[in-house]
Amino acid sequence: MSVAEIRSLMGRAQRSVRSARNLLEDGDLDFAVSRAYYAMFYAAKAALLYKGVRRSKHSGVIAAFGEHLVKSSRFSTADQRNLQATFEERGEGDYAGIFPSREKTEQRLRDADDFVARIAAFLREEGVPHDS
Repeated sequence: MSVAEIRSLMGRAQRSVRSARNLLEDGDLDFAVSRAYYAMFYAAKAALLYKGVRRSKHSGVIAAFGEHLVKSSRFSTADQRNLQATFEERGEGDYAGIFPSREKTEQRLRDADDFVARIAAFLREEGVPHDS
């Protein structure tokens, strides 16, 4: 485990949530969903790194999150579903030009904010310093 890497990933996750909020305020809904997903992605990578699991591809991080953190009951299947759904919606916006509604974007931002906060709490409970 690299505490420096975990801190960096969590910092990126928290910055991504803030950026998603700013993008939502500006009406850039597809970009806001993308940043919300990346917030979740970075936080999931940080939690996996704590567990000694390294993945770089998006699909690998999502699968490993389920295998190592949901199956152990540390995180819920709802967390897994939200991570997967936000990944898919980010792809729709980035690659297919499908723009989410404001309501959907607001929901994904709430999901990302909650997800990052739960991972931060998990790391704190495990005694991993990650806050800047």
